[in-house]
Amino acid sequence: MNTDDLISHSRARFDHMAAKRILREKYEARMLFAHAGGMWRAGPELLNILATVPPGDAVLLDLYETPVQIRPEELRGLAMQRWQEQMNAWLTEHNELSNRR
Repeated sequence: MNTDDLISHSRARFDHMAAKRILREKYEARMLFAHAGGMWRAGPELLNILATVPPGDAVLLDLYETPVQIRPEELRGLAMQRWQEQMNAWLTEHNELSNRR
């Protein structure tokens, strides 16, 4: 392997890792949503908290650590829907990126 091949391989690897990082940032930003006057990030942490909260009204801290009164079932449904939509889209783009490599 000559130096030109090594350089092109390292550039391709760097470009691929940079594209993966950008893709992650893109979909992490899309996990944010507003509900009941608070800002929430769909993800395992929120879903686990909501799974442990008893049914009925509850008060949780949102992303900005503001107490917000919510209905856990409703917020869990929205968070799960957002999480699944974005994770499926992220997987699709990640697979396309990997196939281009």
